[in-house]
Amino acid sequence: MPANPSTRPALRRCAGAGAVTLALLGAGLPAAASDAAPRPGLSRFYHQKITWSRCGGERMPEDMECGKVTVPLDYAKPGSGTLDVALARYRATGKSRGSVLLNFGGPGVSGVTELAAGGKDFMGLTNGYDVVTFDPRGVGRSSPVSCGEGATTTSEPTEGGADLTDPRAMLSWLRKVAAECTERSGPVLPHIGTVNTARDMDVIRQALGDRKLNYLGFSYGSRLGAVYAAQFPDKVGRMALDGVDTLTESLAEQGVVGAEGQQTALDDFLDWCVTDIGCPFGQDRRLAGEQVVRLVRSLDENPVPRDFGGKFTGQDLVSAIGQGLYSKARWPSLERALASLVDDGDTRGAENLAYGTMAPPRAHGGGGLVDPGDVPTDNLAAALIAVNCADDPDRPTDRQIAKDLRRLRSEYEQASPVFGEYRLTEVLMCYGRPKGTDFVRTEVKNLDTPGMLLVGTRGDPATPYRWTTETAARLGPSAVVLDNRSEGHTGYSSSKCVHRKVDDFLLYGSLPPSGSSCGPDRTVTGG
Repeated sequence: MPANPSTRPALRRCAGAGAVTLALLGAGLPAAASDAAPRPGLSRFYHQKITWSRCGGERMPEDMECGKVTVPLDYAKPGSGTLDVALARYRATGKSRGSVLLNFGGPGVSGVTELAAGGKDFMGLTNGYDVVTFDPRGVGRSSPVSCGEGATTTSEPTEGGADLTDPRAMLSWLRKVAAECTERSGPVLPHIGTVNTARDMDVIRQALGDRKLNYLGFSYGSRLGAVYAAQFPDKVGRMALDGVDTLTESLAEQGVVGAEGQQTALDDFLDWCVTDIGCPFGQDRRLAGEQVVRLVRSLDENPVPRDFGGKFTGQDLVSAIGQGLYSKARWPSLERALASLVDDGDTRGAENLAYGTMAPPRAHGGGGLVDPGDVPTDNLAAALIAVNCADDPDRPTDRQIAKDLRRLRSEYEQASPVFGEYRLTEVLMCYGRPKGTDFVRTEVKNLDTPGMLLVGTRGDPATPYRWTTETAARLGPSAVVLDNRSEGHTGYSSSKCVHRKVDDFLLYGSLPPSGSSCGPDRTVTGG
């Protein structure tokens, strides 16, 4: 999940709670290395010097610089190929003490795009650091993965003949999707995932000339930071994690929590919407909720043309709504997009929320950076699924899916009549892919690192507060919790108190006592 400054947020990965279980099968991925020294064959990657230059392209600030590092495609076989990782930075305003590296979450969010859109929120950090971000492998300009038009969960699966009520048809569709993702994504797909992205971060650290990694990660970026700390504990500098991810729950468990959290956020949005004359669902709260459900189902049954080609479905609308719910500041934009759709049949506002402005899906096979205009439309969704599946060892069999599908549909529908199907489909998307690593669940614990700051927001619809306390307990005594008693996903961009405490820690090493809290700001910007 990204921080809130961006105008185009990320999809939230399957998040959920509870009794939902899928069986574990399949072949594993190699375990991650825990030694800090580069393995044999990696030395050449640790002797790079970044060439920075002005970022080209539209919407790129004049004072933001871009560069790249080269990393091995496969860390187990570093001579088998390479890929380039896109970087961007704002230089320190005075004497720099090094860099702070940002990850905006997702997984699947382009750091370069996010920093360009919301860089002003991080200008305070330039008082001591170069503020740097990157497009993780498989994301943005860094060998972007793709599954093709209509193949990710942002589109209704029944378009391809699959149906959540028909296990056999669903399994057939999932196999076709997995094959399409493999074909379109190129050689990076088997090597995507948090373990390898954390290794890339260490190459970036060395190329930046930093002895230690100073890091600020949002939502999924907290998982990435924790995995880095587990692999390179002696390279951890000042690390702040905001909107803390779970390290132990399966995707199936996460999926229900995500659906429940988004449904709560939607209910809050509708409470607000019906008080405004511009609300497309009128002023009756009960009817407004029913209209949203009917609109999603209607678009699933009868999709309408999209602005950039293809069809806009109910599940595309679910994706758009989800993007608009991450903070109250986005509610007016969501209301306008829904009004345009309901009143005029205009999908552009909803498309913007769901996808931003990117190119149609296409295959990418090389390891060099792609042009910004060639990043596939579905890259965020395709990368989200690929990374989450690579990080999750659970794989259900055909028989288990057929047996459990009706129960799962009921549990997800109960969690949310709007988001349930979308979340369940995300979970099932790992079917047909290689079994993921168990490194995150089994090895990221009891870390011997300097103090880390973990920020949890009480009313976070995507990463519930309990994940912050659970992850802190798992990481060990070095993890310090800051309790943000407010609403919205992450706190850095929405809470002045959180912003100040995170900056004080990153800039000066001032770590608040564990259990410290921030109250809600007195005024909330409505957009």
